[in-house]
This record gives sequence, C-alpha cells and structure tokens, in this order.
Amino acid sequence: MGVTREIYWNIGHGAVVVMYLLALVAVGLLVQGFRRRREIWRRGKPLDRTDNLARRFSRFLAETFSQRKVARVPDGGLPHSMLFWAFVLLFAGTLLVMAQADLLTPLFRFNLLSGNFYRAYSLVLDLAGLLALQALGVLAAQRFVIRPPGLESAPADAGIHLLLFSVLLTGFIVEGFRMAATELRDNQALALWSPVGYLFATLFSGMSLHAQRVAHQTLWWFHLLLGLGFVAIIPWTKLRHIATTSGNSFFEPHEPKGTLASLDLEDENAERFGASAIGDLSWKDLFDADACTACGRCQQRCPAYLTGKPLSPMKVIDDIGSLAETASENGLIEAVSRGALWSCTTCGACEEICPASIEHVGKIIEMRRSLVLMGGEFPGEEARRACDAIEVNGNPFGLAAASRGDWAKGLPVSVADGKTETDILYFVGCYASFDPRNRKVAKSFIKICEAAGVSVSILGPAERCCGEPARKLGNEYLYRMVAESNIAAFCAAKAKQIVTACPHCFNTFVRDYRELGLDTPVEHHSTFIRRLVGEGRLKLNPASFSATYHDSCYLARYRNIIEEPRLVLEAAGGRLAEMEWSGREGFCCGAGGGRILAGEKLGTPIVDERLRMARKTGASTLVSACPFCLSMFEDGLKRESGKPELEAFDLAEVIAQSIDQHETATKEIFHDADPN
Repeated sequence: MGVTREIYWNIGHGAVVVMYLLALVAVGLLVQGFRRRREIWRRGKPLDRTDNLARRFSRFLAETFSQRKVARVPDGGLPHSMLFWAFVLLFAGTLLVMAQADLLTPLFRFNLLSGNFYRAYSLVLDLAGLLALQALGVLAAQRFVIRPPGLESAPADAGIHLLLFSVLLTGFIVEGFRMAATELRDNQALALWSPVGYLFATLFSGMSLHAQRVAHQTLWWFHLLLGLGFVAIIPWTKLRHIATTSGNSFFEPHEPKGTLASLDLEDENAERFGASAIGDLSWKDLFDADACTACGRCQQRCPAYLTGKPLSPMKVIDDIGSLAETASENGLIEAVSRGALWSCTTCGACEEICPASIEHVGKIIEMRRSLVLMGGEFPGEEARRACDAIEVNGNPFGLAAASRGDWAKGLPVSVADGKTETDILYFVGCYASFDPRNRKVAKSFIKICEAAGVSVSILGPAERCCGEPARKLGNEYLYRMVAESNIAAFCAAKAKQIVTACPHCFNTFVRDYRELGLDTPVEHHSTFIRRLVGEGRLKLNPASFSATYHDSCYLARYRNIIEEPRLVLEAAGGRLAEMEWSGREGFCCGAGGGRILAGEKLGTPIVDERLRMARKTGASTLVSACPFCLSMFEDGLKRESGKPELEAFDLAEVIAQSIDQHETATKEIFHDADPN
C-alpha cells in the first residue's frame, strides 16, 4: 500500500450511484426549501440591492471567510467561527474526494491524493474535524449549561447540535474502522497522519477483519444519511442562516449609515405611508428575519433593553419573521408592539454588533411612520406638543422664532444676509439657541472661532429645527417642511461652509438634506476645532485634568468621528479614561430617535446607566460633543442626591477654558515684560 488510500474502500463503486441519487434528493429538498423561503421574501416590496456587483461580491467573500463580524465577540463568536472554518475545510476535502474519484482517476489516470499531499490532506481534515467537535462542545455548553442572558434555546436547537455532533463523530468512527482494517495492518506510519482516526482505529484493532468491514460499511451509510440529512434540512430550520447570513453581507446598503427610505409625500395614489403590514416592508426586511442567528448580541447592546424597556431588537426581527410566515396582511405593529417601537433611540448599537448585517432601525422607523402619518399616534403628549411647536415656531420649546438669535447679542456674530461673506455659517440648533445650559456651548464655540480668527454668521430667526427628531419619530411631513425651509435659508445666506455642534443636525445635513438638494460643505464642531488646532490657528494652554469622553452615537457609529475629539481634549491637557463601552461600541444617552422630545416613563433612565459607566472611570469631568447628550447628563446629575461626583461639559466649553488660560498666561508674560 503506497502513500494513498482507496476511495470508497469497502463500499464499491456500484454503491456510489445510490449515494449520488440520495445526494440529489437532499439537494432537491435544499432547493425546494429555499424556493419556499423566496416566496416569503417576495411578500415584501421590491428593493434594489444588486448595484455595484463587484463591490458587493468582494465584501461577501471577505465577510464570509474572515468571519470578522462573528468573531468580534469572542464568547460565542470565536467557537462559531472555528466551527465554520472547520466545516469549510471538511467540505473542501469532500469535494477533493469527489474530484479524484469522478474526474481525475477515470479521465486522467492521475492520483492527486497521494504522497505528501495526501499526508497533509489527512492531517488537515482530521484536525479540522477535531476543531469542529471542540467548537461544537463549547457552543453546546454555552447554550444549554451556561445559558447567558438573552440566548434563547428551543428543542430544535438541541436537535441541530446532536445532528452536527453525530455527523462529526460518525465520520471519525468510520475512518477508524477503515484504518483498523487497512493502514494499521499494512502502513501504520501513514495512519499517524490521521491522529484522531488513528485513536479510533486502535480501539477497533482487536476486532476481526470481517467485523471491521461490516461495521465500517454500516456506519458509512449511516454517516452519509446524516450528512445528507443535514444538507436537506438547512432551509427548513434555523440552519438556513448558513446561507442567509452570508448573503446579507452581499445585500448590505451602500448608502451612508442611517439613510432612511424616502417617501413621496406628493403621491396621490399612495394608500398609506410607513409599514403597518408585512407587505409594506421590503423583501430585504423579510430576508433579515431569515439571516438572524438569534445570538442575542443586539439586545445585549440595546440601551432600551438593558434599562427595562419593552424593546429587544432580536425579538423585533423574530416577530417580523413569524408574521411573514403566516402571510397575514395586517397586524405588523401589534406583533412588534407599540412599546417596543417607541422605546428605540435609533442609536444603531444593534446594527453595529450584529454578525448578520441586519438592519433593525429602518424597520422601526417605517412602523413609526405608519403610527404618526396614518394614525396620528405619538409616544406621548409631550412629543405631540413638541412636534406642534416645531411646526409653528420652528423649535420644540414653542418659543418665539424671532428670539432664536438672542443668545448671540454682544458677540462677534453676524446674521447672514447673503451679502456679507463669513468663513462659516454656524447652525446653532434648537438647544443651543434656547436652552440656557446649551447657550453656554454656543458662546464657547464663538470664543473659539474668535481666537482662531474665524468669522461667523448665523441664520438667526430664519433658522428652524433641522427636523431630525421629528423624522425619527416618524413625522416625515414635518421633517420635510423644516428641511426645505432650512435649505432655502442656506441658499439665501450663500454659505461657504456650515458648522454645527449637534451631531443630529450634522448627520441630517450631510446625508438627508443632500437628497433635497443641499450641496454646501458641512462639518461638526469637533472636527472643525481639531482642524483649527492642527493647523496652528488655535492656541491652547494645556492644563492637566481628568476626563472621560462620551461618544455620541451619531458621531461615532454613524460618522466614525472617534479620535478627533479625543485628540482635542488631549491637546488641552486632558488625561482620558475610557468607559467600558466607547467608540463605535459606545452606549447611548437615551435622547436619540426623537426620544429627546418624549418623557422616559418605562424602566430606568438610560442616561443613569451611562453616568454609572462614567463614574466607574474615576474621572471628574464628563465631556460630550452633542447638545442632546449634555442635556441628558445634566438632568441625570440633578437627580443625584448630594454633590455630583461628575461635571458634564461640551467639548467646546473645555477648549474655550483652555483658550482663557492661554490668554491669561499671555497677558502675564506681557505684564512681566513691561518695564513700567
């Protein structure tokens, strides 16, 4: 016996015909199952996700075979990735056997599975099978023994684990019987290249050759049926995510993160807006339900879920999938529940951590649109009043639009008139225009611009709410109204560049207003200040202080602005201590998704959990770069008994203080140099 083995030993080539017939049956069930799933997906509206095929296919390959998104959470992700890679190797090994038996040998009389290649082949496949067994054991222990919160299990899950375990174990046992009857008798040195099979072979070495052959043949057929059964049930069970999760990486959107589907509000033939039935969602929304692995990562990162709200992003997707199965025309909102829909802050943490590239937020917004536009429903009277105030006064507080620029009196700021050119147009936003606490941020930003020699204009009474909170609540009409008003004001002002301190305004301008015709460059004040410092236009006097920086969801996750504010704080002397969740994996303050306009009545306040994380760092200063975040922090700190351990500031306030120190130090230098 050379350094090779006889393919289909003890089975006979006649039985191969039966094997392929059974394989055709399994593949037929596989195809039929996915055809059935396709009919379910088609219950959704059309959506084009086939543009730029080269980019989509390359991302599909990269995400599928790197398992990057799966492995980023090591507890369950790493063993799951190991199981995937192991099965890829085992499948590749099976294909090589088929190619050798049905192509290379009969057509070319060439034996690829021989010599050193066969040694490596045997070793790699044995180790892959062992790796798969180990990974499966870890996953089973997590699901059925450790049972982490949020990881739900059903009897079918145990069946799937048992099936996979049986496929792998019988594969090794069959190999052991073959090696006991062949390699242990004729070529023991070769047997060592299959270490796991060798261990099983030694267990069976005391049996007679006849018994070994009978056991081998019987178990070979049993192993084959198990393997083909695994293939056949993929689309009929949650195993379908093997295909759909990978497929979802192909169907990911190419638009900027957070882009919402546009509504044609002028369409007189539209019977309804938003989603109140399965047919109102897109096919991709229904495909997402099949791609979900029910790993629970989304709900373990959801600030609403973690603070006792009736929202689980995973359950939203599951509810949509269950309703799609029934082909029911109505009841979508009832299936998901209003409490879940209104609890969402649209922070995007669920989508950021999801290994299956599921888009949760867009579905929730579509259902909110139905509630608001078709039913006139809001999460509370305060949200309804705020939207009414935006419509009438251009701000959620109901204050006079004429007083919007009063905060700037006495400051080096002009009201844009389209004639006088300034370096930037500062879009102040509602909170910095009217809220006394946030007005300090606006004044600090003007001080920064003055110190850097940047001329500033504002829209003044012509400025209106950017519309983002209303849009996230589902009020597309109101958003469109204020957006068109603001765009007209920008055009009239002939602004060269817009700068805003609000991440919600910033995202809305650079992404959503683009669809409505805005083409003026827009920058958030954190990157603008960073640029001024980097160019040497803004001189700071660093003074050491301890701080922790809170990443606004709409800066870090939505725009990947993470390092710039930290670099600015360090330039001012900040010693930064990171919270346990930061950067793209930061924790929401609770104000997003229009929640800034609605009271938080369920569970515990989200901001309290974020303040707990901030206090845990030991820093005395909590810095943010968002008026919503600052307002939530101030409210949370006021609820604390005694003197708060933290003080909350905006990035602009910290930098303005550093400028004051620089100016004071400069004056002292000149005073010391004065001979008089």
